[in-house]
Amino acid sequence: MRYSEVCGVAPAAYSDVDEQRQLLAYAPLVKRIVRQLNAQITAIMGREDMEQIGLLGLLDALRRYGPPDEKFGSYAALRVRGAILDELRRLDWRPRSVRQENHKLRDALRALTRRLGREPSDAEAIEALGLTPESYQEYRLADSAEEFAEFDDLVIELSSTPSDRHDPEAQTIARRSIEQALNELDEREQRVIQLYYEFELGLKEISAVLGLTEARVCQLNKGALRKMRAFLQQS
Repeated sequence: MRYSEVCGVAPAAYSDVDEQRQLLAYAPLVKRIVRQLNAQITAIMGREDMEQIGLLGLLDALRRYGPPDEKFGSYAALRVRGAILDELRRLDWRPRSVRQENHKLRDALRALTRRLGREPSDAEAIEALGLTPESYQEYRLADSAEEFAEFDDLVIELSSTPSDRHDPEAQTIARRSIEQALNELDEREQRVIQLYYEFELGLKEISAVLGLTEARVCQLNKGALRKMRAFLQQS
């Protein structure tokens, strides 16, 4: 479903020159998102490859959206990030044994959380899982990347739902749903989401701003996205 279709207007035709000009204008957005995802997903894919995929995502966003306006940047960021994450999933970048091990760790963490009645601290999780701090951080980074990918898909789906949502009021309702979901979070969770999506900071940058470890930021992010996803799916 094209954005222009959702809004009830026909997309403007782009010439090759127009597309090239817009691609150049928004290329810095692609580079920012690549830096952000590269910090999260580590060296799974080369930076140049990620940028090429991101540019294809940007081109798709331009063709779906029509002439860019002040809201295009947010829409394009979701599309670019989604294109890169989709390609990473398509490549199935983690060996089966690694994915199976991560599932075991995730189940163990959930069991520990139920037993404690709260989210475990990094030290508690490391001890319970029998990991080194470095291995635990790598697990959190990969797990967080999956969470972001799933949440990006949910936001895109919410903002482009077909049915009878072809008017500005429907778009306003979608934005309010996301705002209400944000209100379900505590202050630190809201800050993590804001720094990632609004200010487009990478994991290391968010850690520096909040004075937390990267593993702790991943933990806050995962909890925040879980709450928001549950709220949006119920609304």
